[in-house]
Amino acid sequence: MFAAKRGRLALIGVVAVGAVVALAGCASGDPLGGGGSTASSGSKTLVVGSQDYYSNEIIAEIYSQALESNGFTVDRQFRIGQREVYLPDIKDGKIDVFPEYTGSLLQALDKSAKGGTADETYAELKDALPDNLSVLDKADATDQNSWTVTQAFAKKYNLTDIASLKNVTEPITVGGNSELETRPYGPTALKDKYGVTIAGFTPVEDSGGPLTVKALVDNQIQLANIYTADPNIKSNDLVALDDPDGLFFPDNVVPVVSKKVDDKAAGVINKVQRALSAKDLVDLNAKSVNDKESADKIAAAWLKQANLF
Repeated sequence: MFAAKRGRLALIGVVAVGAVVALAGCASGDPLGGGGSTASSGSKTLVVGSQDYYSNEIIAEIYSQALESNGFTVDRQFRIGQREVYLPDIKDGKIDVFPEYTGSLLQALDKSAKGGTADETYAELKDALPDNLSVLDKADATDQNSWTVTQAFAKKYNLTDIASLKNVTEPITVGGNSELETRPYGPTALKDKYGVTIAGFTPVEDSGGPLTVKALVDNQIQLANIYTADPNIKSNDLVALDDPDGLFFPDNVVPVVSKKVDDKAAGVINKVQRALSAKDLVDLNAKSVNDKESADKIAAAWLKQANLF
């Protein structure tokens, strides 16, 4: 149904989270006895999508299992690709439920968006959506963009926030997905907003994943765009630079839904949203990256631990 393209975290080959990819498309049964991936002929089928990014897939799987436990049939369309790939399908009504991130989606829909606080960004996102789409409740959980460096690099140049990158006297090579070069918070923004000169850009097509982290640790790149819910930040002693000026918009987890999502389905997903914390998301991601667990097992365990459905 959808073209398989590189996405936000397109993991390859022997990357530890390969097990997630292998099991992503499987319609897993509900761990809490809610009836699995098939339901009665009278139930409503909802298409749930996810980015090609393990963390996003885990959230999509949580939504899917929660919906199944409440009598909905779920058609999983996971690991579709980058936002440029899947957003047209959401707009066309081919996907009914998609976990998104408030600030990043807002900037994709409105290049002149103002952003602001988490609540202001969420409100602006509501206004920016096409008439056939809406967003449900935003979660406390965030997967925030960050400009990240090694601890040694930060110490050498007394780096604390993004603006302090001006202190660096050696050439800075940035690493990230090829799309990063044209994003509103990319290398051009670093130069225009902070006067930081970037010497070069190295494409690393796993969106801040293990390949990007290795390139950073090995000093092949000095600056990387890594998401703050990534457990690799802590385990590799990396430093996500502070962003007091709001270069990155707040990125709370938020479901984008079609008109096919009725009040019952919305209530199910919002219950998940109210329970999903920032710490939860980091812990869920660690189970994928470090423990090599599949998305369906991670989702099932979290739903059980959270006493949902």
